[in-house]
Amino acid sequence: MDYSVQKIIDTIMDAVPQGIRNDTVDTLKCGDPNMKVTGIVSTFIVTMDVIKKAESLGANFIITHEPTFYDHRDDVEKWLKDDPVVAKKKKMLEKKNIAVWRFHDNWHRYNPDGIVTGMAHKLGWEKYQGAVNQQLFIRDPITLKQLAEELKKTFNMKTIRVIGRPEHKISRIGLTVGAYGGEYQVKFLSKHSDVDALVCGETVEWQTGEYVRDATFQGREISLIILGHVLSEQEGMNYLVEWLKPKVPGLPIHYVEVPDLFTFL
Repeated sequence: MDYSVQKIIDTIMDAVPQGIRNDTVDTLKCGDPNMKVTGIVSTFIVTMDVIKKAESLGANFIITHEPTFYDHRDDVEKWLKDDPVVAKKKKMLEKKNIAVWRFHDNWHRYNPDGIVTGMAHKLGWEKYQGAVNQQLFIRDPITLKQLAEELKKTFNMKTIRVIGRPEHKISRIGLTVGAYGGEYQVKFLSKHSDVDALVCGETVEWQTGEYVRDATFQGREISLIILGHVLSEQEGMNYLVEWLKPKVPGLPIHYVEVPDLFTFL
């Protein structure tokens, strides 16, 4: 069976109950919606290297979770005119005839959240996950140092940023992936006052970090573990491959991992 770009988008959106089709960032960023798809790449973000890998895999449709052109709605030209980096990236996608569609709002809206589901699977935390709130995990007590080492091993990290005592005993963990923002994270910790530690993607130091510091000083000890945006979300795009394959039988679908953005000297 042949699939067009638009047919695949419609298939995905039809599978998301109460999906958002208007006022969403989940739009086609480049490419012809009527183009016949030869293969799909699912990835966290469309880097130049991901474009090259998609071509080598024979895939002409990339589904990305994050923006392609450095702006939440990919409207970078509104504030960055005639930029050579943007121009070269667009030219490369056009030259290789690759379509890009973002699947962000609706993958988070899917129940259960597709990104959190992939992350929980990668961590092996499904057995700890709350039935009502999938961002809460309850496990036997573990120290902050042990939890940090577990995460470093899972994600092949040499170092990891934390706030807290290495000996702090943790059993109730909150997981806020991606870049929810400091206000969301502080509200999460305030609402879930029994959470011992928060594992997050990005954070805002003057909000979340200082809230954690002050709460601990006041007697409510909280640890904060910062994975970074890429590592905290991209397993959800790996899970997308498994989720999507039965919906488009016969079409090759590949997951392309993106390396963590940062290295440490």
